[in-house]
Amino acid sequence: MKYNMDEHISEFNEFELGINNEIVSYLKETSSWTYFLSILGFVGVGFMVVVGIIISIVLGNSAMAEFKPYNELGFPQALLGAIYIVLGLLYFFPVVYLFNFSRKIKNALSNSAVADFTSAFKYLKSHYKFIGIFTIVVISMYVLMFLFLALGLMS
Repeated sequence: MKYNMDEHISEFNEFELGINNEIVSYLKETSSWTYFLSILGFVGVGFMVVVGIIISIVLGNSAMAEFKPYNELGFPQALLGAIYIVLGLLYFFPVVYLFNFSRKIKNALSNSAVADFTSAFKYLKSHYKFIGIFTIVVISMYVLMFLFLALGLMS
């Protein structure tokens, strides 16, 4: 017997999801906190970029050569500022997603706009997806650094 997905109707498909006043109050409070955190995130991103530029200028200056502690390692220290700038730009995207979520959910609740409600959760999904992938990448980098350190100590 062949299974036909179109003929199958689950209980959940027949269930209509409603949003009561308690859920609305939770979403309003959540939108306020996500708005606050996104503003702090924008400030943090701006701070990281400015610090990255300052580090690049200061450590890239040849007059500061005697004060550079890592000259012996051959690491171009102006690159440290570039790393701050790149990380600031990477952090920008989840902050924008969080900001858009808070803005859209606020609008959806005040205007009963289903499109904004859907869009808000799309942004929330994108925020957490980005954070999740970024976390996996960072953990992987830590594991690789630990392995290279262990291999270096063994030789």
